[in-house]
Amino acid sequence: MCPAKVKGDAVRGFVIPVGGAEERVDDPVILQRFVDLCGSSDARIVIIPTASQLDETGPNYERVFHDLGAGNAVSLPINTREEARQDDHLDTLMQANGIFITGGNQLRLSTILGGTPIAQAIRRQNAKGVHVAGTSAGAAIMPEHMIAGGAKGALPTAEGVTFAPGLGLLNKVIIDQHFSQRNRLGRLLSAVSYNPFASGLGICENTAAFIGPDDVLEVVGVGSVTVIDPSELAHSSMAEASGKEAITLLGVKMHILSQGATYNISTRESQPPASC
Repeated sequence: MCPAKVKGDAVRGFVIPVGGAEERVDDPVILQRFVDLCGSSDARIVIIPTASQLDETGPNYERVFHDLGAGNAVSLPINTREEARQDDHLDTLMQANGIFITGGNQLRLSTILGGTPIAQAIRRQNAKGVHVAGTSAGAAIMPEHMIAGGAKGALPTAEGVTFAPGLGLLNKVIIDQHFSQRNRLGRLLSAVSYNPFASGLGICENTAAFIGPDDVLEVVGVGSVTVIDPSELAHSSMAEASGKEAITLLGVKMHILSQGATYNISTRESQPPASC
């Protein structure tokens, strides 16, 4: 699943994976920046709370975005594949200039949205310039390959990660969330060893990666984004490993990026914050 093609003079919108548990009241820098990016009072934000099984999730985010100055914020109650085909939901999505996918269970997202008109519309809208943000499960599903599960800890193993198809908004990265809080280095390393084409992004809670149309990622928030860069990977024993057997990985690079630091996911070049 690849990102939709940009047509004509359009500029692709930002893709913004958030590591979960983003601050919504005291100092909501991530959500405020998203609202501002979408046009503040001109923002038309559509919330997709499918990953959550709590009825209040969508309305809660509507209130948050309104409080942050968004002109309009509406939640789409999509809980079945049939609802992901409804024309009225598609019409609402096509009027958005910002889309926000909430947290919850990422397998609910992939099994309910995968292959539906809503999933296709999200990709097409992003290619037309609409900004797409997602937190926790909503971040995990953004790439072509979604991390569906895996063991905690720092050790990469053959069975250290499980995959499911993602939305395909990004095809050069694999994303994990709640990263340092849930000790997920091992499963991100396992994920990258399965597919060394893609960089791994481990995003802490209350932290986001604002990925622009130029493929440059900027870190926003109080935590860090851990980048696993396999561009100089010299050897991987993944093909020979089995079960919980440890994997040998030689030449993997790792960057720890905090507020303001950047990483180009095409050239794989990282830069410190501008003040450094």
